[in-house]
Formats: sequence, C-alpha cells, structure tokens
Amino acid sequence: MAYDSAPKVTDAWPAEHPDRLQLYSFPTPNGVKISIALEEIGLPYEPHLVPLSDTTRPEFLALNPNNKIPAIVDPDGPGGKPLPLFESGAILIYLAEKSGKLLPQDPARRYETIQWLMFQMGGVGPMFGQLGYFYKFAGSEIEDRRPVERYLGEAKRLLGVLDQRLEGREWIMDDDYTIADIAIFPWVRTLDLFYGAGEELGLKSYTNVMNWLERCLARPASQAGLNVPDRNG
Repeated sequence: MAYDSAPKVTDAWPAEHPDRLQLYSFPTPNGVKISIALEEIGLPYEPHLVPLSDTTRPEFLALNPNNKIPAIVDPDGPGGKPLPLFESGAILIYLAEKSGKLLPQDPARRYETIQWLMFQMGGVGPMFGQLGYFYKFAGSEIEDRRPVERYLGEAKRLLGVLDQRLEGREWIMDDDYTIADIAIFPWVRTLDLFYGAGEELGLKSYTNVMNWLERCLARPASQAGLNVPDRNG
C-alpha cells in the first residue's frame, strides 16, 4: 500500500481547526485526564469523540496501534513538526512540559510528581478498572468471589496509600496542583459514580481522599473537561 493511500485518523475524524491540537478521546477516566489538563493549561484544542467500538478502525489504529483512547496530534510539536502521541501518562507529561504548567520545575519535585503519575498508571488505573469489570460488568456474573474480592482489596489498599499521602496536603504535591492529581481523581470519582462500589469500599472512610476529590471537582477546568468530548456530539 502506498503511503499516501494509507489510512489516516483525519479520514474518519476531519479537523475543522487543523492548527489546533487534536484530541481523539471518549469521556472515560483515562480520556478526561487529557481534556481536563488541556482546560487547565488553556491550550486551544479540537476534541473528537471516538466511541470505544471505533478504536479498532484502521484510521484510529494509524494513530494508536494499541487501539486505546486517548490520543493526540499536536500540529506544533517539537521543532514545529506535528507530533502524534498516545498513552495518557505520556500525553500529560508532554502537555505539562509544552506549557510549563502542572509539573514543578524543580528536578526533584518534578520526578516526585511523575512518581505519583506512575502510581496511577501502574496501580490505580489497572486495579480500579479490573474492579469495575468484576464488580459491575460481565465479571459480576462469575459465582467465584475471589476475583472481585482481590480487586476490592487492592482498591482499598491503593486508597489507603493515597489517603496517607494527602494527610495535611491540599494536593498530591502539597500546594501545587499537578498532572498527578489530574491522572488520579477521575478514577477515584468513578468508583462510586459509575461502578457503584463506594459503599462496599467504605469510600467515605478515606476522609483525605474524599476532601481532595471535592477540591479537584470544584475546579472550573475539571467541570469543563469531564464532559469532553461531548458524548452527544
């Protein structure tokens, strides 16, 4: 197949404003991380709704061969060249470094922030996601309770780690609201709101986490970004 005839993401999701950063996403916990970050930093962007059933389309696979949202194309990437990028953690770091926001400049604090971002990427996201599957979705039909008990226990452990970290802190990085907060809070929000597991987890007992979640949700950028892309768009 000739390169010019190969599928492109713009074939399925044309850009009305090609000079803006293009966001291909769906409002899941992973998806809204990026729209919230973009709202926080104020970078102009154009969102495209990618239903999860469409992530295996060749046009999307041309952007992300791992067929997961979110993904972006920044027309003004490093060196002024377009940059396609997938994996929400990588995108968050890129946006923070591009804008000079949401990531401390001090090297030690920068790596500490990335450490907590990786806590979400390697722990919170995968474990909370598995809990959702076994507690609410198809896994709930399995009579053997061991899978759901495993992920309930791991979710509680991770919430305990986060609750301890937030003791005496406004944000995960003290006074600095960062990509670590943006990465984690949509997943905490979904435990009760979408999975309906709040009572089973004893979510209200994690006082520091719940107070922090309220602060995160109260931010105007969060209120805007949680609804991007518009499911009805």
